[in-house]
Amino acid sequence: MQTMPSREIMEQIGELFKGFADSTRVQILFLLARRELCVTDIAETVDLSQSAISHQLRLLKQMHLIKFRREGKNILYSLADDHVKTILEMGLEHVLE
Repeated sequence: MQTMPSREIMEQIGELFKGFADSTRVQILFLLARRELCVTDIAETVDLSQSAISHQLRLLKQMHLIKFRREGKNILYSLADDHVKTILEMGLEHVLE
């Protein structure tokens, strides 16, 4: 492994993993790893209110784990990049071992 990262980098890594510290957020991330979804679709699948999902999506956006794009009146959410999918896959693999 490389030399010890700076305190600032360590804090950023800690913030990154906070995104994975909530089972609802992890469930949302797994859904978005499959395809883009709107708040309504996520809320129906996760069985939570749209406002609860919107709150979690706002946190995930702040953590740079998801991104969004507008399509007409809809906002579609997806993973920010392939790193997020890799972290999810590695976490699942670790837990299943």
